[in-house]
Amino acid sequence: MKKYFLIFTVFLYFGSAYGGGHLSDKDKKAALKCTGLYYAHSMIPQGTLELDKIVYSIAAKKFLTSYLIKEGVKEDLLNSELNKSVDELYGKPYDEKKASDCDQYIHKLIPESKVEIDKLVKSGIY
Repeated sequence: MKKYFLIFTVFLYFGSAYGGGHLSDKDKKAALKCTGLYYAHSMIPQGTLELDKIVYSIAAKKFLTSYLIKEGVKEDLLNSELNKSVDELYGKPYDEKKASDCDQYIHKLIPESKVEIDKLVKSGIY
């Protein structure tokens, strides 16, 4: 009986330690901000922005949305933050510096994110 209790306790401890994901609140906030930037950039009309940047923005937004949900960010919070970003950025021109900064941050924060986003871009499924 003690053996089962010990196994259960260890499982519960490690489950709760990793259940909320490994992202700090600061990283979640920054990732949400980048997701919102990508989302706003995906809405820029094609005639005013190269199609490859729009497609990349759509794919990056999709990847980050899925990733953040897996990391424990509630969908209501995610949607609320995305709406705030779009409200702030909609109608503004593509920001090359912010997009580049987000790319670098996300690629450093999430292992294999560059590969996964590129797969989405190439697949046409976004």
